[in-house]
Amino acid sequence: GLERGAKNQFSTFSNFITTINQKKEGIGNRNSPTQLVIPNIKNVRDLPPICLDVRQKQRISIDTLPQELKAPIPSEPSLPIRTKTVKDFQDDVEKAKSSGDWKAVHDFYSTTFDSFLEINAAFKKDTNSPFNTIEDSGINAKFVNVVYDALLNTPQDVQKSVLKGIINGLLQEWKGPRTKDDLRAYCILLQNPQFSNTSTYVIYAHLLRQIAALTEADHHFLVHWSKKISQKRFKQLVDRLLQFISLRLFPAKPEEFPPMVKCTWWIPSATKVLALFNAANSLISPPIISYTDFYNSTLDHIDLMEEYHNWQCYGNSHRFSFCQYPFIISIAAKKVIIQRDSEQQMISIARQSLVDKVSRRQKPDMNMLFLNVKVRRTHLVSDSLDELARKRADLKKKLKVTFVGEAGLDMGGLTKEWFLLLIRQIFHPDYGMFTYHKDSHCHWFSSFKCDNYSEFRLVGALMGLAVYNSITLDIRFPPCCYKKLLSPPIVPCDHNTLVGICDVTLDDLFQIMPELAHGLSELLSYEGNVEEDFYSTFQVFQEEFGVIKSYNLKPNGDKIPVTNQNRKEYVQLYVDFLLNKSIYKQFAAFYYGFHSVCASYALLLLRPEEVEILVCGSPELDMSALQRSTQYEGYQKTDLTIRYFWDVVLGFSLDLQKKLLHFATGSDRVPVGGMADLNFKISKSETSTNWLPVAHTCFNQLCLPPYKNKKELKQKLIIGISNAEGFGLE
Repeated sequence: GLERGAKNQFSTFSNFITTINQKKEGIGNRNSPTQLVIPNIKNVRDLPPICLDVRQKQRISIDTLPQELKAPIPSEPSLPIRTKTVKDFQDDVEKAKSSGDWKAVHDFYSTTFDSFLEINAAFKKDTNSPFNTIEDSGINAKFVNVVYDALLNTPQDVQKSVLKGIINGLLQEWKGPRTKDDLRAYCILLQNPQFSNTSTYVIYAHLLRQIAALTEADHHFLVHWSKKISQKRFKQLVDRLLQFISLRLFPAKPEEFPPMVKCTWWIPSATKVLALFNAANSLISPPIISYTDFYNSTLDHIDLMEEYHNWQCYGNSHRFSFCQYPFIISIAAKKVIIQRDSEQQMISIARQSLVDKVSRRQKPDMNMLFLNVKVRRTHLVSDSLDELARKRADLKKKLKVTFVGEAGLDMGGLTKEWFLLLIRQIFHPDYGMFTYHKDSHCHWFSSFKCDNYSEFRLVGALMGLAVYNSITLDIRFPPCCYKKLLSPPIVPCDHNTLVGICDVTLDDLFQIMPELAHGLSELLSYEGNVEEDFYSTFQVFQEEFGVIKSYNLKPNGDKIPVTNQNRKEYVQLYVDFLLNKSIYKQFAAFYYGFHSVCASYALLLLRPEEVEILVCGSPELDMSALQRSTQYEGYQKTDLTIRYFWDVVLGFSLDLQKKLLHFATGSDRVPVGGMADLNFKISKSETSTNWLPVAHTCFNQLCLPPYKNKKELKQKLIIGISNAEGFGLE
């Protein structure tokens, strides 16, 4: 960024803007002279939205805009002739550094950034070509990068001249639609590294406002051009926008910015421009940067429920809410929204139950405020199914579990044990509901037909209850499952509407059945005669209870051969059959079970990957964070045994660390809130040091004997965590 000492030089920009505004009285500017005002631009709130409201069921693809949105291309004005090359510019910079004479460099910067035409003259690859397609922006990216990389190392008067030129460009009066040269200029100006400095935020804000106010057809071009930016530059642009939003919300020096009441459009404009980069990122597979790089953790500290309620009440109207742009809200913040929304629903349901009791003049009972599940260990699945079916109206109350014949009170431990035992039993291969695929280490729905799919509904309800009651489950579903679970995110009113059906690809099949997916991939790339060599038709076969059954992928599929021409269709139909059609009834029951508990507009804020993290936790381990948050019983954190323990654990491989976490908590994943949310405890075991460590997974508790040395502790710990299945160990 710019030197702190330069702040005073940039503080004169308000005066500079005032002077320009006074000279442009003919434009009709009647606003405050201390603000940069863009003539003939409608208030940003009156413009069509960049990002459709997430509550709309039908989303328009950014690739396929309707013809009426594609505005006619205005004629491009002739550009000045500028012949300076990258090498010429680099030579000028080197000469200036050695001689101290920056005039040539100063002239280049002040001329280039004086107007949108000059920006195009300098950075357009060919000034005689229109570059009117989404495939090629026509920008000489290398030249832009070199000029911007050198800018921050030039004298302050050079940097100041660039900002003055940008102001001139933003102040010009626009007539008619923007040209593609204008869009190119916006694309180039957004990459200016000077906008990382807070002293330039007034100018940056007005640039963002103009870009946010462009038509949807213009945004279409910017999105596709942005996806060609290098990963490093793309990440810098996103980080700059996130920083702008954060510092406007919580300024380190409030006096640096205009009062919030006078610039309420700053944050909406920046968020809408950020939505363009998010759209560009989504068009690439794999994406340019991770979706988590768009999170703004600063939003974790604002009143999220107010944002959520504004969004619920006003949707995509003139009232701005961050919930209109859920990509910017972190998974931790979304969890808070879901939990508070759940709590409010719990309180509402419990209050209604209480009112009903009182109105019937019946004595209120505290148990009516909870979802009380009573089960026998010997009939765990059937009892759970009966209880949840019978108490469907109470599913949104706080869960409490009782094991029949046992005196334990549920303070959270019994609930977690119920989930652990039930999930373990339902997902056992002998139970037949799910198939475990060793190659992908995940479960998938069995395609076997049956008379009653209520047990699949139970599994869906279990997942919903886990999210609702903040329990992390040890479930291994592929990402495709969570994509289907949000298709659609709100249960349709029409029960004839298909649910759990989504677009699936060969990549989705790779995550479940990699061997089969590889075979289909080979079929697509086969160079010989597919029809003669494979002798396949649009008919597939599945074994069900020892009987081979055939299914046509399309009408009369058994009579249609697979050829070089139709093999793509065959593969797509086969993948769709495996992941959608063959398991439709099973997954529909699972879908309705989940949404019977988790029906909430808050689900509209979530990506499929985020639903998975809420259900199963995050796979990213930070054992140092676990060490900092661990509680002790019978030990002090300075005791020798504890120091040995953490020396050993921090030196473990990732695989052994996961085994330890699974041994102690029942899952090798971390809750959304991080390691601190595990409430991990190490207790002193007053047993012989010949004994192995013992874990109480219901309480995330590890019982550790006081081993005499580090070698013995490491040996016993590895034996314990590596043999915790099938040997009667807890």
